[in-house]
Amino acid sequence: MTLSEALSAIARTRRAVRAGAIVTIAAFLLYAGSAAAQSFQFNTVSVEGNQRIEDATVLSLAELPLGEPLTAGQVNAALQRTLASGLFQEVSFDPRGNTLNITVQEWPTISRINVEGNRRIDDAELVALLESQPRRVFNPRIAEQDAARIVQAYEARGRFAANVTPAIIRRDDNRVDLVFEVVEGGVVEIERISFVGNSAYSDSRLRRVLATKQAGPLRGIVGQDTFVSERLDFDRQLLNDFYQSRGYADFQVLDVTSEFSRERNATFITISVREGPQYRFGTVGLASTLPEVDEDDFQRAVRVRSGQTYSPVAVQNTIDRLERLALDEQLDFVRAEPVLTRNPRDLTIDVTFQLIRAPRVFVERIDIEGNQTTLDRVIRRQFGTVEGDPFNPREIERSANRIRALGFFETASVETRPGSGPDQVIVDVDVVEQPTGSLSFGGSFSIDSGFGIAIGFAERNFLGRGQTLAFDLQAGTQNQDSSLRFVEPAFLGRDVAFQFEAFYRETDFDNTFFDTRQIGIRPGLAFPLNDATRLNVYYLLSLDDVRNVDSGTSPIIQREEGELLTSAVGYRLSYDTRRTGLNPAGGVLVSFGQEFGGLGGDNQYIRSTMRAIAQQDILSEEVTVRAVFNGGALNFLDGGSRVIDRFFSSSSELRGFESRGVGPRDLNAANTDVLGGNFYSVLSLEADFPLGLPEEYGISGGVFFNAGSVWGLDDTNGAGGPNSVDDGFELRTAIGVTLFWDTPLGPLRLDFAQPLQSNPFDEEQQFNFSISTTF
Repeated sequence: MTLSEALSAIARTRRAVRAGAIVTIAAFLLYAGSAAAQSFQFNTVSVEGNQRIEDATVLSLAELPLGEPLTAGQVNAALQRTLASGLFQEVSFDPRGNTLNITVQEWPTISRINVEGNRRIDDAELVALLESQPRRVFNPRIAEQDAARIVQAYEARGRFAANVTPAIIRRDDNRVDLVFEVVEGGVVEIERISFVGNSAYSDSRLRRVLATKQAGPLRGIVGQDTFVSERLDFDRQLLNDFYQSRGYADFQVLDVTSEFSRERNATFITISVREGPQYRFGTVGLASTLPEVDEDDFQRAVRVRSGQTYSPVAVQNTIDRLERLALDEQLDFVRAEPVLTRNPRDLTIDVTFQLIRAPRVFVERIDIEGNQTTLDRVIRRQFGTVEGDPFNPREIERSANRIRALGFFETASVETRPGSGPDQVIVDVDVVEQPTGSLSFGGSFSIDSGFGIAIGFAERNFLGRGQTLAFDLQAGTQNQDSSLRFVEPAFLGRDVAFQFEAFYRETDFDNTFFDTRQIGIRPGLAFPLNDATRLNVYYLLSLDDVRNVDSGTSPIIQREEGELLTSAVGYRLSYDTRRTGLNPAGGVLVSFGQEFGGLGGDNQYIRSTMRAIAQQDILSEEVTVRAVFNGGALNFLDGGSRVIDRFFSSSSELRGFESRGVGPRDLNAANTDVLGGNFYSVLSLEADFPLGLPEEYGISGGVFFNAGSVWGLDDTNGAGGPNSVDDGFELRTAIGVTLFWDTPLGPLRLDFAQPLQSNPFDEEQQFNFSISTTF
């Protein structure tokens, strides 16, 4: 039977079922009406037409008592019950004296199920939604419900014009093939997202907050512009979080409406909001009636200050610090409750953190389900609470957030329920795992390093232990860099990450007449000191080789040729205000590190590096201004530095100049290679802003000014004799414009620079592009 014939067949089957039932019932009622005064009494019941279903099953469905008087209504009800069971396509009752003949026609058995016409969703995904199953009885009602489930799956992907029709193809032995014919229809795209009631932030700024995106010419590769009604609820929460974190405590999303176009291939979304005024913190205080609490100690844990923009995140962070301090002081069942008082006249919110006694409730146990690969201990260590500890609802919620942040699970729910006693609770954790490994192959090109290939493997939940194992290989025309990295995030069961890295690097730059090679390992530990500060300590062992030095190269580099063993310890201290969430429109990152060589090996030195970034969104957060400083100092205690140790400029930091393009040179040598420097510093002032293009393009612009230098050598005896190399500080500056483009391969950055101050021997570069990173 063809598909069109199958469609007609199922329609005829549905009509036959309805017509057959109506005719049978009508005939019986006419018969009953002709003998209205007569009652029925059946001593025997015969069943005909059934093949798979036993006679006893049919009789149990009819529920007609034998040998007892029955009215026409009772017999009709028995017929209705038998037909309503869904087991039979047709049912007829034929009373013949004291015998009732029941004739049934069974629904066919499903031989197999096919889905046809689907391209956007795989067969396996759609079949998994169906209640109809092979080797079960075909039921048209269930088939219709299955068709509705398939339609819903398409609607979840924005295809609201999808249509699904179930059809049957009859086979031998009362069997059928069930076919779901799918007409997918087009995607319903979001033609426009507009806002009503916003004045503090523009429509374009608020659109960047939403997960839902507005369609444009690139709609074919942008998935977020597909209309999904469920995503609008998430967008409500995103807007609420955005405004609340910026002090708009009274913000409300009043209404979200979506209107389809006449062709139903596009929708228009309108979001009505009430911003309300922006509040700041007023009086911030702490109160306690608990005699064991030292209020002065807890007062110092309150970091928010009067005059700062009000933020629920800042309030929550303060609560966390106060309750952690209570635990450190072994004060159980102490909770911090914020009391907020709005002052509409001066637009401030007074906050008093009250330390109170919580009910004496304990955690009886923590039950974990759903983890097939991930070990229980990986999930348990996300809890700051163990069995037998005092129950803290906020700590349980924080633990749930930490579990979700692992990225190991598609979903993760953490709920509590009463335990074995009134003072006990049980914490239930239910997770659904998702893939955590990745294998990538790719190519790259940059002006500095030319063409290259990249191969990467990463497993973020190695053997279900929550460990990270990663391997990367990058090979280009001028360099080769491969590394193996392993991270244990909970070393010895504590909030300490053990890190191990093995690396192999080779360089063969076009603008140098020597090569370098480094082979080494770097084990280390990383742990937090407080909310915003982290410390990394490590040990470095590497074999550093300067080789293939050309005869025309500076004698300085020629004297540095050969292999040396480096054995060093180091640390890096970072302070990042983004971790505290006090200023969602900006932040500060300061990182300072030192490396001490001389624990064995051939080098004794102190290397110090610093990176500082300050960023702030201005003009209703439409423009981002940023200041970036990078600097370093290298002091050798025994001997002098080598070219493999010293600092070089980078085209991504000192734009307008090539990488390794500035710094001291031996101008008397045949090859005037840049020698590098023991010191370097670069300051960059930047501003990023939208260009008015559709957001889906991912294109924005920027301007910048940068200034920096590389200077200082231990050995200045070049080809011209003693002290013939000038290693003094010489400032280089440049201005330029930047084009940012969020591509599927990553954020691309194109810089157009014009040097303002330079040395005649510097190697300038007015255009550069690279994969950028955001602060």
